[in-house]
Amino acid sequence: MQDVISVKNMRESDNFTINTSASGRELMYRAAMGVYKNVEWKGKIAIVCGSGNNAGDGYALAEILADNGNVPHIIRTGDRLSDDGAYYYDRCLKKGIPVAYYEDGADLRSYDIIVDCILGTGFSGELREPLLSVVNEINLSRAYVVSVDINSGLSGSNGLCGSTAVKSDLTVSIGYYKTGFFLGDSNKYITKLVNEDIGIKLIKKQYYLLTKDELSPFTGYSSVQLTAEEFALRYALDEAEFRRNPIKTVAKESADSKKIFVIDYHGSKLVVDQSYVYFQSDKI
Repeated sequence: MQDVISVKNMRESDNFTINTSASGRELMYRAAMGVYKNVEWKGKIAIVCGSGNNAGDGYALAEILADNGNVPHIIRTGDRLSDDGAYYYDRCLKKGIPVAYYEDGADLRSYDIIVDCILGTGFSGELREPLLSVVNEINLSRAYVVSVDINSGLSGSNGLCGSTAVKSDLTVSIGYYKTGFFLGDSNKYITKLVNEDIGIKLIKKQYYLLTKDELSPFTGYSSVQLTAEEFALRYALDEAEFRRNPIKTVAKESADSKKIFVIDYHGSKLVVDQSYVYFQSDKI
C-alpha cells in the first residue's frame, strides 16, 4: 500500500529532507524530472507559473524540456519567485526560453500541452484575478493539461475548491499522495493521477492507498457504504464541518459506532475502520 498524507505532514517532511539529505533545489529538479517522464511531449507547450515552489517546478521543467529539444513558452501570472524557483528561472532566461506575462495578453488557446504550475497543495478558498481568468482559459482550451502536484484551485487537504479549478488530463503528485486528491471536488477536476517519489523522507505515517482488490474486504456485509452526500445527510451534525474535515468526522462516527465506513466520492473512496483510514481511487 502507498502512503497518503496531510499537507502539513508533507510540508514538515519536505523541510526535514532539505535539512538532512537533499537541497530544495535538488528536490525541485527531481519533481520536474518526474513530471517530464510521465508525458509524451509534442507540439506547442506552455508552462503557466504562479509563485513559490510550484512555479519553481515549472521553471525546472522548462529547462529540462529545452535541453531535450522541446522549447516551451513560460507564462507567468506574477513576479514573485522563491529562492529555488529564482535559480531555475534565471537558467531559463540564460537559455533563451520565451517568457510572457498572462496580463500582457498571453493567449493559451494555441497550445497543444499546458502545464499547470500556478498554485500548490496549500491553497484553499476562492481564486482571485488574474488567476481565475487563467484557470478558466486553461479549461476552455483544447490542450492536454498537466497539473504539477495538484490542480490549481483545489485544496490539498480536503479537495474542495471555490467556483472552479484547473481540469487536468493528468495530475502528477510530488512526493506522496495528499488527502485532498481523494476528497471533496477532486474527481470533477482530476482525470488521471500518478505519484512521483522524489526522495522525501516521511516523518510520520498517516493513511494508506488501497487497490481495488485490497478494498474488497472492507465492503462486506458489516460495512456502511454511502456517498459523501448520503453521509452528510444521515450522520453529519454539521454538513459544512464534514466537508471541511471529512476524515475527522467519519473517524469519530466509526469509533462511536464500531462500524467500518466506506464513503464514495463518485470515483474515490474514503475508508475508515475505527483506528485506520484508507483511500481508493479509480483515477490511479
